[in-house]
Amino acid sequence: MKVIAAYLLAVLGGNVSPSANDLKDILGSVGAEADDDRIELLLSEVKGKDITELIACGREKLASVPSGGGAVAVAAPTAGGGGGGAAPASVANKEEKVEEKEESDDDMGFSLFD
Repeated sequence: MKVIAAYLLAVLGGNVSPSANDLKDILGSVGAEADDDRIELLLSEVKGKDITELIACGREKLASVPSGGGAVAVAAPTAGGGGGGAAPASVANKEEKVEEKEESDDDMGFSLFD
């Protein structure tokens, strides 16, 4: 991801066709390691292609990926059967008790205004 980010930064900076050295310089400026194999792979994949077209193509591919986390949350309680509803309530009660205990320890035995 950092190689792709460096490539995008170079393109946004006005360099239409960044070289491997350009990407290494960008990565080196933030102290990141530059992996020559990954840089060469990226440059070979994007060679001669417009970055806006690549981004548009990627968005189309991501649009087809299901990302509905709600369906999993709805299915999870029903998989447990009839007694599945009680477990989340007890977990919530334990979390509330822990939070109450942490709040009471905030003053550490003394007040800043005493």
